[in-house]
Amino acid sequence: MAAPDRPPPKSGEETRHETATAGALWPDSPDAPVVFLLDVNNAVERKLLERWIEEHRPAQIEPGDVHQVAIRPSRRRARAGRSRSAIEALVCAEDDPLLQPLRVVWERAGRSSPHPRPFRELLRVGDPWNPGFLRSWFVAKCRGERVRVIAGEPARASALRERWRKLGGVDLGETSGLASFVERQAHLALERAERAARGSRYKVPRLVSEEIVARPVFRAGMAAIARQLGISERRATRRAVRYLSEMAALHSRRIAELAAYLIHLLYTRGYQEALRYDRDRLLAVTRLSQRACVVFLPSHRSNLDHLVLQYALWETGQPPNHTAGGINMNFFPIGPLVRRSGVFFIRRTFQDNPIYRFVIRQYIDYLVEKRFSLEWYIEGGRSRIGKLLPPRYGMLAYVVDAWRRGRAEDVWLVPVSISYDQIQDVDDYAAEQRGGPKQKENLGWFIRLVRSLQRRLGAIHLSFGEPLSLRATLGPPAGGRPPSAETLEVQKLAFEVAVRINRVTPVTDVSLVTLALLGAGDEALTQEQVARSVGPVVAYVKSQGIPASRDGILEGENALDQALESLVQSGVVQAYRDGPKPVFSIGPDRHLAASYYRNTIIHFFLAGAIAEVALLGASRTTGHRRELFWREIFALRDLLKFEFFFAEREEFRTEVLTDLANRAPGWERALAESEEAIRQIVQNLLPLLAHRVLRPFLEAYLVVAEEIAAAGAGPVPSEADLLVRCDHRASQLLLQRRLRSQEARSRTLFSSALRLARQRGLLESESPDLAAKRQAFRVQITSVIRRISAIDALAAARRAGIVD
Repeated sequence: MAAPDRPPPKSGEETRHETATAGALWPDSPDAPVVFLLDVNNAVERKLLERWIEEHRPAQIEPGDVHQVAIRPSRRRARAGRSRSAIEALVCAEDDPLLQPLRVVWERAGRSSPHPRPFRELLRVGDPWNPGFLRSWFVAKCRGERVRVIAGEPARASALRERWRKLGGVDLGETSGLASFVERQAHLALERAERAARGSRYKVPRLVSEEIVARPVFRAGMAAIARQLGISERRATRRAVRYLSEMAALHSRRIAELAAYLIHLLYTRGYQEALRYDRDRLLAVTRLSQRACVVFLPSHRSNLDHLVLQYALWETGQPPNHTAGGINMNFFPIGPLVRRSGVFFIRRTFQDNPIYRFVIRQYIDYLVEKRFSLEWYIEGGRSRIGKLLPPRYGMLAYVVDAWRRGRAEDVWLVPVSISYDQIQDVDDYAAEQRGGPKQKENLGWFIRLVRSLQRRLGAIHLSFGEPLSLRATLGPPAGGRPPSAETLEVQKLAFEVAVRINRVTPVTDVSLVTLALLGAGDEALTQEQVARSVGPVVAYVKSQGIPASRDGILEGENALDQALESLVQSGVVQAYRDGPKPVFSIGPDRHLAASYYRNTIIHFFLAGAIAEVALLGASRTTGHRRELFWREIFALRDLLKFEFFFAEREEFRTEVLTDLANRAPGWERALAESEEAIRQIVQNLLPLLAHRVLRPFLEAYLVVAEEIAAAGAGPVPSEADLLVRCDHRASQLLLQRRLRSQEARSRTLFSSALRLARQRGLLESESPDLAAKRQAFRVQITSVIRRISAIDALAAARRAGIVD
């Protein structure tokens, strides 16, 4: 039963008397007695509810026809009391009474605000939403306007008995199964009523473990697993309940507000330019949750990602998502805090634990069925190189499986791009790419994280991609299948989510400046040269409709100067100011840090960069240049398929055609004419992209290709040893100037090249003609790099003013 808005408060004793009993209506039950189920924490609440019942009882109803039973309180730990026998007697009565849950709701002082309460108020002793006896007595007596009585949806005893029978009619570990079921249903009805009264921000799940364990499918599954493992069902169930208690998120309204305050305090230390997002877009996304389960799938670039998304939800009046987190983050004090604001922790490995796998499946089923919003990182872990990593399929497979088994009519996947002008973790990422250890998450790590936010890092950008409906994408659900990370439909869904994340990732001033400086290699550029280099890229961004972090990116008198200075202050760029003009270059050993920002946006320029290389490749022959051009396009697409999220073959062909139509309108005619005409077309392209976008990846691939080619037809070392050897070879090639990109020395890129080599059968020692295949792999990459070097030379001539 939804509670109506209460009237404006009056004054004095009349106000205290009225407002303490406003907010609920007497149930309509002309032909049956009414039983009020009182969810009370103390004697004050019980007295308030009893007074409400007495004052609102219609005159035609005799006092003897109204019964009251205090059920186990939902907001405090308490053992099952004698009330359960009374409940069983009532619900089994022949007169089929109407059961009406009632609860007292305590309002906080002051009006609702989109911003968190002051810290001093959040730290006051006691919970204002769940006061103890003394505070309850004081508020009821002196602040009656802060007291409401709410009523949950009533139900006939016969209807509850029938629902209980359909659910199996038993309750594990309880002798009063029906009474326990009635109590849970009363608590859930009151939660829905309280949510309607307080707003969506305070939607928190209650009785999750009890609800899951009481389900027949859970009991049947545990019985089957117990037989499989050769243990008793009771022992298997105890383990499952322990796993569920370890895993499930605990929601607290007070902790959620405290978390919102701490999040705002934390991120504004480093990001004084604030959190930027489209509020209307986020509200449109959250409205989907009113009719279906919504899954937020953000990119993962910083440990602040989940926090800033949670704060954006808080600002727009939405509850925290149920967020999957690694068990490594469950350390004091962070673990208990974030768990009470929606995070559920999952073990890193559990494939050999059938009970744990079953519990995860049941927990996800429950959240999907109840339409709680979910969140996890589609990449699994943080990207150390800026661009999106290959997706992980496990959690998505569980959600798709739940939907296919009819747990929800639909599930919406929401791609979310979270990007930063600069991030505090970039130096750690660079060290890890060079073979350094990953920092272990603990209290000391968190303190270092807070300290690292003392410098100015710009702004945080939150962008929401087009939601993806499972029903519209996969068709109506058709039975259930065991969750499998290898199913093609899950892989395609994850791929599409990644594409939509990339599509809304904004170009920033910092990413454009690093794109220009890294394209110059070790050459230092004046500010005018940087502007000349980046200007055509800005024009390209505008002409292609690429999203930008703000209107007029890198425009204005001081925009470029501010971007350069912010990079100088963070140490990514070094400036020399003692000459005639200041010059800027990437700082010593900071190329990986700079490439992180560049890599966040290079997917927008990928089709154009590949087209440049393919044009030069097609110029080598005298006939059938168009066919050779497209062979080169798709050969490069295949070469880089483990690095980037390419569109489907025909869609990618369209992307290439669109790019060349904008940058080189006469390219097809030049293909038909001569080699010189093709080279002239390439020389006139604005901007030139291949040397900026492709070179570091292909030079890293060349290192791997040379390392495995050196083995001839023999075996190669293990992947760990091979990565070390590649790192050593890359260091030598850089010293010999055979590699131009410092950022090519990256174990992340080496790993991707090894995936490609393995997929092509180049790591299998029994493959026929293995030595020749390995050499062909090296020759292919070398040929592409030569063409990129020609484009690089042309770009250098432009910077020097030799050519326009």
